Amino acid sequence: MYSKRIHTAWFGIHFFLITAVCLAGVFWLIAQGSTILPAVCNEYADKAQLGATWCLGKEAGASNPVRRGIATYLHAAGIQAGYSFFAPNVPSQHRLTLELLYEDGRVDYESPHVHGKTAALRLESLLDRLADERYEPVREVLVKMLAFSVWREHPDVKKVRATFGAVNPPGMNEFEQGNTETFQPMFSFDFSLRDDQKQ
Repeated sequence: MYSKRIHTAWFGIHFFLITAVCLAGVFWLIAQGSTILPAVCNEYADKAQLGATWCLGKEAGASNPVRRGIATYLHAAGIQAGYSFFAPNVPSQHRLTLELLYEDGRVDYESPHVHGKTAALRLESLLDRLADERYEPVREVLVKMLAFSVWREHPDVKKVRATFGAVNPPGMNEFEQGNTETFQPMFSFDFSLRDDQKQ
């Protein structure tokens, strides 16, 4: 009897967390104005999202044991991403372009290389995350690591300029007129890789 109560409680907590994660994702989409709902719903959805994230412990401090415990359980159970992960609002693509500057003045353009479809999917996911403001503190380090991986294939490169931005596909009318995608730069970094190698 005692075991049955534990299983029932665990079942209830598990599905409560799934519901909170899903509602937080749905309310976030509504608050961002990404749905067909009227704009007046955005403010209410923002408040509802705060309620859902509070249930997940996300309003507590980063070192709070309850928040850490919930986050660990969500990731271990694979339920940390709700509806917004599968939302019909396809996010814009992002691109990292590496401008390779050689000693003799030559300039080449490269993108980070990956081997296999799985690695390509992970790279796309990483680039999408870099656009998020929460990842600003680690952007430069991650971009530098990607630039370094390309530099290893071109050891005579003097400097690398990494430019990150959003790729916007053309609308249907623009496509019919022959227009292609546009690139909107978001940030860039310059790396003098030879100086780093000497250090």
